[in-house]
Amino acid sequence: MKIKLFINYIFLVLLFATNTLFSQTNYQKDFIEIWTDIDNHYAYLDQQDIDWEKVREIYEPKAAKVSNDYEFIQFLESVLNELHNGHSSLNTNLKSSNRLIPSGSDIYVEKSGNKYYIKDLRKGFGADLSGLKIGMEVKLFNGKPIQGQLTKFLPIFTDEPTQEMYQYALDMLFAGTHDTEREVTVFEKGMEKTYCPISYRNRDELLYSKIFNNSTAYIKINNSLGNNNLIAAFDQTLDSLLHYQNLIIDLTETPGGGNTTVARAVMGRFTNKLLPYQIHEFDEKEYQTKRHWMEYVTPRKDVYKGKVYILVGHWTGSMGEGMAIGFDGMKRAKIIGTQMAGLLGAISNFQLSETKIGFQFPTERLYHINGTPREKFVPGILTEHTEETMQKAREIR
Repeated sequence: MKIKLFINYIFLVLLFATNTLFSQTNYQKDFIEIWTDIDNHYAYLDQQDIDWEKVREIYEPKAAKVSNDYEFIQFLESVLNELHNGHSSLNTNLKSSNRLIPSGSDIYVEKSGNKYYIKDLRKGFGADLSGLKIGMEVKLFNGKPIQGQLTKFLPIFTDEPTQEMYQYALDMLFAGTHDTEREVTVFEKGMEKTYCPISYRNRDELLYSKIFNNSTAYIKINNSLGNNNLIAAFDQTLDSLLHYQNLIIDLTETPGGGNTTVARAVMGRFTNKLLPYQIHEFDEKEYQTKRHWMEYVTPRKDVYKGKVYILVGHWTGSMGEGMAIGFDGMKRAKIIGTQMAGLLGAISNFQLSETKIGFQFPTERLYHINGTPREKFVPGILTEHTEETMQKAREIR
């Protein structure tokens, strides 16, 4: 009898140990879910040469060690860094979380050799207002050398980071976190000097306009391409400028993107016939095929018939980029500026089953109508920074 009781006891112990070994926490379940969603729907795994299976090998054991929501959000932020593009993000954050790029950034830094230089500044925002200048060599960020701080943002599925990965890491680093004021130390006049940019929010107005000269009018869209009220505001402004020979539309302050309804409504004021403006491509992985279609702009209201110039830059993101390639593909405008934010594709939103954390990433690839990927588009009149872009705009007669 004692032997039987002992055997039953051993059986129960083994059963409990087995259930404990193979049971998953909510965090493990949600990691598998986000990994699977990206594996099934992310549109750029092949284009970015991401080893997504390697990502699972690295992060799945780490998920088992997560013990609370705070740690899990930090964990997910690291997972999304493997995609190294600002169009993949969580819909929640911590005080210690990084600001999103490009909407939360105001300084564009590039590496040249072993040095780092300010290549562009977001006009009217903290880095610009603090006194930092284009061309300055950056020595430290928050008192520390730059190279070592990039590791936090670089993908770890590879030992050979690409230039795109390094630029993503630089953009994230200099955007800073929500809970820490930034300090940027530069080499100026033979000495190190530290500046402290303060982060500012966007202006409230949808757009504003002014007259450059007797023949040229200017409209700046102020990060409002996702607000349908912009359509009426743009119509009213454009109607008052129809008699000008030249029109400049400034998209340099559209980092937050927007929606295609607003974009098509704006572009519809510049054509008198149906015209294609971008190409979509969507993978149907289950069936090993693709959906591929063209999106069009339809004429709307009184058409502006003069010359059009579109200004773009490092803070032209997502739908702003779509409008730039659209105007170019319609052969309706000259595009002036630096390369744009390079945000990938059209995004879709998802939510994890256990923690209810929302997230988004690109599920469709987008192209210029000539087949160029949107993120690879280069303005016809290429500039080095926003100041040069504005100077070229002022020269339009």
